[in-house]
Amino acid sequence: MEKKPRSKFSSKLGFVLAAAGSAVGLGNIWRFPYLAAKYGGGIFLLVYLILAFTFGYTMIMTESTLGRSTEKSPVGAFKYLGAPKWLRAGGWLNAIIPLLIVPYYSVIGGWVMRYLFIYLTGQGNTASKADAFNNFIGSAQQQVFWFVLFAILTMIIIFGGVKNGIEAVSKIMMPILVFLAIVIVFYSVTRPGAIEGVKYFLIPNFKQFSYKTVVAALGQMFYSLSIAMGILYTFGSYMEKDIDIEKTTKQVEIFDTAIAILAGLMVIPAVFAFDGGKNLNAGPGLMFVALPKVFNSMGFGRVIGIVFFLLVLLAAVTSSVALAESVVSTLEDELHFTRKRAATVTTTIMLLLGMLSALGFNVLSAVKIFDMDILSFFDFLTNSVMMPIAAIATCLLVLKVVKIDKIEEEIMETSEFRRRRVYRFVIKYVAIIFLIVILVTSILGAFNVEMFKL
Repeated sequence: MEKKPRSKFSSKLGFVLAAAGSAVGLGNIWRFPYLAAKYGGGIFLLVYLILAFTFGYTMIMTESTLGRSTEKSPVGAFKYLGAPKWLRAGGWLNAIIPLLIVPYYSVIGGWVMRYLFIYLTGQGNTASKADAFNNFIGSAQQQVFWFVLFAILTMIIIFGGVKNGIEAVSKIMMPILVFLAIVIVFYSVTRPGAIEGVKYFLIPNFKQFSYKTVVAALGQMFYSLSIAMGILYTFGSYMEKDIDIEKTTKQVEIFDTAIAILAGLMVIPAVFAFDGGKNLNAGPGLMFVALPKVFNSMGFGRVIGIVFFLLVLLAAVTSSVALAESVVSTLEDELHFTRKRAATVTTTIMLLLGMLSALGFNVLSAVKIFDMDILSFFDFLTNSVMMPIAAIATCLLVLKVVKIDKIEEEIMETSEFRRRRVYRFVIKYVAIIFLIVILVTSILGAFNVEMFKL
């Protein structure tokens, strides 16, 4: 049987923007500012940057290199490289994770579409009312409608394939995202009182440093950079052999951290300016509850609201597309599905599982798993349990099967590999320990062990 030619990105820029698009998502826009606010502002940012450019760099390099060298998605890569059967489970885990994430991610994406629609139709004042968000998620009809709309948008792009779908959309969306972020940051930091928020976010206060700061920053970086979701394996497999992996990795990590910093400068100074920083611990509510109040108090609140939620929607779409593409790629590689059939199966699963999450706030609100609603449980299961285990499997694949020297040889075919010592030290001595810390503390925290609650 003749081997089917693998789809490729047409340029290095295509890979960089697609990979950056997978990394830049809702976590950067609302989760990063919330965690930065909760864990000391500037000190959290400093710890995050150190981790992103060491541990995060190492994992991006590893997964992208394994994908490019094998030209396979994670399941095929583990098998092709000769991993023992027990370790191949790590490949399947990398493949299953995005299948479980993209349904509930699409529910949140639907929330963003709903709020964008509200501002487009001039109803922004209703979004700022106290119970507006809770009333919205409490409506099964509203939840399902906006979730399905977002899911359809994601799959239209996926059906287009790599060059016509993912790469084309990323090349358009990512530059727009940066431009919109800069516009809102400028507005936010120039408001009266906003400078206190800028100082809090950018200047480290070492008195607020604790191990919880490190664990929280690790967890944020972990899925913010799309590690252990199969995405980087998949996009790496679409990368041409002459592309400099180290250079593209550097560009992806810089893009991701830049957007996270811009998000912090959008949100934190604005909240300081309009309510003295009282809502900084609101979590998801910081975007869907606090910011509509901020926009409502602005002279051009409707315009700012439209721009902001359009920005968040762009970020959400690029990430959901990357998650869905990882699933489609695995179905094509391992079950030999056509792209159309793989995309159809992925869409069906997305709709079925996403429906459970969408209804978990209303019709199925009585259903609790470990005292969590359905969406929160899927989030905990994937981000706090499955992803650390999948990343540990990748590290073991490199250390026990492929060997570090082979990875370095693949990288140095097209790269000077200037951070080679950093890479070797982290993958050999640090990565697995970090991942075990994330896994154990997350599980203990979820089971309400007080000292590990984040």
